[in-house]
Amino acid sequence: MIYPIVKYGHEVLEKQTKPVVDFDGNLEKLVADMFETMYAANGVGLAAPQVGISLHLCVIDTTTGEDPKTKLVLANPVIVSMEGEVVQEEGCLSLPDFRVKTARPERVTVRAQDAHGKEFTMSGEGLLARAFCHETDHLNGKLFIQHIGRLKRESIKRKVRKMMKAGEW
Repeated sequence: MIYPIVKYGHEVLEKQTKPVVDFDGNLEKLVADMFETMYAANGVGLAAPQVGISLHLCVIDTTTGEDPKTKLVLANPVIVSMEGEVVQEEGCLSLPDFRVKTARPERVTVRAQDAHGKEFTMSGEGLLARAFCHETDHLNGKLFIQHIGRLKRESIKRKVRKMMKAGEW
């Protein structure tokens, strides 16, 4: 099932999510649906709040479905270390059509649980490190535009409000 993606302005995107406690068939179905939704939107990551569910869960695949072995499920993820800094263009499925140069760590280590509740620790660089940060931000009620300058952020907010008034958002 492909979920509609929640856009910037929806309150679920601005709230801390609830921890995943039930690692069952319902979670497996949600994970499968989140991957399907992410691939349909040409994304590399998707957090549960982006589909309207306040759960500390995200999925990541930096190959956009080309290599099934790279699919990651992160339940209750916590970033345990960050190194370096890289400034690159970043976008978000909840802020379609907006891409902004954003500083993120070059290397990130995350601790999480998989879809079955098994804990793991994993490090990533480049796009994977960026995805770890971007998706865990979503789980903590933050959007990537909170990492950019105030003027650019306000400009994006004004454009979104204008699109909302025009019924385009």
